[in-house]
Amino acid sequence: MGKVQIVEDSFGYMQNPITRDGEQVKRFTFSNDNVSISCITYGATVTSIRCPDKYGNIADIALGFDELEGYRSKTNPYFGASIGRICNRVGNGRFDLNGQHFEVDKNLNGVHQLHGGTIGFDKFNWQAHQFESKVVMTHVNPDGFQGYPGTVMVQATYELFPDNTFSGKYTATVSKPTPINLTNHSYFNLAGHDKGHTEIYNHEVTLNADRYTITDHDSIPTGAFQNVSGTDYDLRVARNLGESIAKITNNGYDDNFCVTRGTDQSLAFVARVSHPKSGRVLEVYSDQPGVQFYTSNFMPDPNNQIYPEGKKRENKAPSDATEPIFGKEGALYFKHGAFCLETQNYPDAVNHPNFPNSIVNPGDVYKHEFVYKLFTS
Repeated sequence: MGKVQIVEDSFGYMQNPITRDGEQVKRFTFSNDNVSISCITYGATVTSIRCPDKYGNIADIALGFDELEGYRSKTNPYFGASIGRICNRVGNGRFDLNGQHFEVDKNLNGVHQLHGGTIGFDKFNWQAHQFESKVVMTHVNPDGFQGYPGTVMVQATYELFPDNTFSGKYTATVSKPTPINLTNHSYFNLAGHDKGHTEIYNHEVTLNADRYTITDHDSIPTGAFQNVSGTDYDLRVARNLGESIAKITNNGYDDNFCVTRGTDQSLAFVARVSHPKSGRVLEVYSDQPGVQFYTSNFMPDPNNQIYPEGKKRENKAPSDATEPIFGKEGALYFKHGAFCLETQNYPDAVNHPNFPNSIVNPGDVYKHEFVYKLFTS
C-alpha cells in the first residue's frame, strides 16, 4: 500500500461570524492508492470521500457542495460538518450546572437547541496546520457564546492511512465547567453521493446496539431506554435498509443507539453498512457511548416536490423547501438520499443524570475518536 499524500488549496473566503474579519477557507485532500478524502477548514468539514467499487470504478460517497456558498447556505443540513458545542438536541434550550441556570440559543422551533445553535462550531473557519500525515484544525469558542459558560479550545485531527482507514480525533479544553458533545455529521451513500433514495434502500446495515434512547414528539430524550429486541430497531444482524425504513412509523431513522461496549475497549465497533451492488462497505468505530443513526428524513421529499427543467436554482431551507438540495457535480439531493452515523454522547445528556457525563471541567480534556474504514466485498 502506497504512502498517503496531502495537498492543500483554497476553498474560498468568508467573514468570521464574531469579528467580521475576512478569512481564507483552506481545503486539504488526503489520498493513497485507493481513496481520496477532502476536508475544509469551514466547520472542520469532510467534503468528499472518493473510493472504488468492486470493479474499480471511483465514486464520491459523501454528500456535499462544490463551493463554499453551498456549505454556508440555509440549504445545508450540516453536510460533513464538525458539530458543537453540543451536537444533537438540548431540550428546551436550557440546563442547570453547579447551581447556575443557563439558557442557550434556541434554533429548533424556537424551543430547543439543535447542533450547537444558530452559530455552532460548524459555522466557524477553523485554523489549520499540517503535520506530516495529519491535519490539525483548531477553534476557540468564547465564554458566553450562544449562552454557554467558559471558553472552549477545540481541536480536530484528521488522518488517512494506507489501509483506507480515516481517523478523526476531537479534543477540547475549557476555562469553566461546560457541557461538550461533538460529532462528525457526514452523509453517506455508498452507491455514490448522487444515487439517491433508490440505492439507499438497497444498503444493508448493522448497528452494534442493544437499546436506544426514547424521545418525545420533538425528538428530545425522555431519559428512558428501549431494548431493541423484537423491534424494527434491532439492527444487530444485517438488515436491508429500505425494508427496515418501511416498517418503522417515524418517517425513517433519527435515533440515538446505545453502543454495546466492552469494559476494556477504547474504540468499539459501531456499525457496518454495505451496498451489495457496488461492493462498497463502510465500518465505523468510536470511543463514544452512542451513535445517532439518521436516514435524511428531513431533506426534500421526491414524491412531493418536482423541480421544473431549466428553472433557476434557489437556496431554500430543507424545512420549507419546494425544490431539492443542489449538491456537488449537479446532483439533486432528496429525502432518504443518504445515511448518517453520528458518533456521540447521548443527546441532551446535560439534562439527564442517568446518561453518560457530558460536563468537562478546567484541567480535564474532552476526547472523542471516530474511525471510518472503507473497503469492498
